[in-house]
Amino acid sequence: MNTKRENETLITEIKTFEQFRRNGASLKNCTLQALDFTGQQVDWARFEVDNTTFLGCRLRLEEEIRLRQMGTYIYTAPSTLPYNPFRRDLYTWKELMEGFSEEEDRSTDLQIYHHFSATRFNPNINEALWQRIHDHSIDDALRQLLEFDNEGMTRRPCVGFMGGHSTRRDDLFYKKTVLTAKLLAENGYFIVSGGGPGIMEATNLGAYFRGKEEAALLDAMKILKKAPHYKDKGYHQQALEVLNKYPNGAETLAIPTWFYGHEPSNLFASHIAKYFSNSIREDTLLAISLYGIVCAPGSAGTTQEIFMDATQNHYGTFNYYSPMVFLGRKRYQEETMIFPLLKQLAQGKKYHDMLFVTDEPEEVLGFLKGCPPVRV
Repeated sequence: MNTKRENETLITEIKTFEQFRRNGASLKNCTLQALDFTGQQVDWARFEVDNTTFLGCRLRLEEEIRLRQMGTYIYTAPSTLPYNPFRRDLYTWKELMEGFSEEEDRSTDLQIYHHFSATRFNPNINEALWQRIHDHSIDDALRQLLEFDNEGMTRRPCVGFMGGHSTRRDDLFYKKTVLTAKLLAENGYFIVSGGGPGIMEATNLGAYFRGKEEAALLDAMKILKKAPHYKDKGYHQQALEVLNKYPNGAETLAIPTWFYGHEPSNLFASHIAKYFSNSIREDTLLAISLYGIVCAPGSAGTTQEIFMDATQNHYGTFNYYSPMVFLGRKRYQEETMIFPLLKQLAQGKKYHDMLFVTDEPEEVLGFLKGCPPVRV
């Protein structure tokens, strides 16, 4: 059956009905994801199927029987799961926060965390498989957002930030991170954080205010300081007040995990790639930040991520060497000696001159502009 003209390309990942229609009568080597066919009239007999998979699609019973007889593979998740393992898109903060109130947190985010926590150290095979499929769906949605090419470079020039999750909203480096993220976003960089509180919230907050007056940003920070620590009552409420007062912020990305689900997600990211696997989440955040990592002060977790990124640079793991900027001279040159240690380890390596330490947002921008990623 000749179902496509020679100059047409078969879409192998079908996530919309527009893509479904564009493929004509061929579903050969195709995967259809999270489509609801119950309201559609489809003559399946006219379709060519071979190695065709339906992931999380809704089908009438007679359709499912017919498709299975044709040799397709059909996978559906149990209705008891509080998450959709076959989702097509990244999360939004509104989706995750649905059901939240200061009086009682019944948010989707917390429900998924409780479900995950019940077996987090020893999930049964079914739960483990659903979590892996979910995290693959997040991977896939993230690739679409960032638009990777065949060399591993993203169309969006990502700069990731890392730093302490317990950094207060009234801390000096919270403000420095906010101003740095805003400045970088206004100069064309796509800003990424780990999605939690502290420095991560400061990152997304700064990028959210891209193009807005600094007075508005300072006012937002004043509102947030009324609940300065993530364990304070009203922490989310102050963020919601900022969002209500200053809607329609710029796009920004967060990559959190339910492994640290006891920490509240920050609400200033437009795209949230939330994972079950913390190791995949950490590796992904560093891997996509090809235009640089900015390291604000943090503790053990931040230190671990710094050396993970240095290792990626040392061996050119993701096909590019990327700049690493340390925001905090005292922290990284004196208190921990991390910066001089990395300079020593990088001797003779391409990324040696891609390491920089400063206290000033403007110097972060200047260094990143003059130090783009280098192909391995």
